[in-house]
Amino acid sequence: MTAPQNDLEQREDPYNVTNASRIYFLPNAMTAGNLFCGFMAVISCIHARLAETALDGTYLDTTAAGHYRYAVWAILGAAAFDALDGRLARMGGRESLFGAEFDSLADIVSFGFAPALLMFFFILSPTQGYQEFRNIGWFLGFVYLLCAAIRLARFNVITNPLLHRGAKDSNKDFVGLPVPAAAATVAALVLFLLKLIETDRTLKSGALALPFLMALIAVLMVSTVRYPSGKQLDLQTQTKLRNFILFLGFVGIIVFFKEIAVLCVCLGYIFYGLFRHWRRSRAKTT
Repeated sequence: MTAPQNDLEQREDPYNVTNASRIYFLPNAMTAGNLFCGFMAVISCIHARLAETALDGTYLDTTAAGHYRYAVWAILGAAAFDALDGRLARMGGRESLFGAEFDSLADIVSFGFAPALLMFFFILSPTQGYQEFRNIGWFLGFVYLLCAAIRLARFNVITNPLLHRGAKDSNKDFVGLPVPAAAATVAALVLFLLKLIETDRTLKSGALALPFLMALIAVLMVSTVRYPSGKQLDLQTQTKLRNFILFLGFVGIIVFFKEIAVLCVCLGYIFYGLFRHWRRSRAKTT
């Protein structure tokens, strides 16, 4: 009687070796899509760099700009796949430790390495812009990559179910800026700058603030500032008709004003977290 009962407990325990290493098709297929998009973004950054010219004051030719734009959409596509894999796993009750680790490995490529290359090659160009930033651009790119890796490692630790078997964490916020949001901000900024370059072809005084913004994004990933996760939204979530219409209108604005709208959404998310953190810290001190 004892042996069958132990076997039953082992089959029901999601954290034994067999269950933890299970590969569920749909969630992990989405993670593979995330990794593929990240890989294509890296390749596009390299192609863009090879295609760049600096002749007669020209910063980008159309070929290089096209490769950078493709890298941006690949990173945003990776973010879409990343949003799907976790939701599919939770909806189907098919979460596993393998899936969590696979997701983080894909994320470090799509939201760590690819944006770091995009940042270094385009935003902190080693051939254009201010001499001081050209000399440290590679370092800022590495700092971003390092912070993304630390953020992912910390997330895996604090969300490991083995650490929460007795009690479930009721706070659904992310601790620190999520790496997909950080990567999406870098991608949106590049998309916006590409739009500006179509008319001006150069990055002038506005480029002075870019390294500081990149450093802020990197620091926020490893900070304790909390950001809303949206994990409570699923197919069962209900809303009022007015809110649904407003949401559709908001999506329409993003589609119509792509470059500026996507950048505003990303920056709004970043500074919303900072503002909320400031308000909570102020409330505790008063």
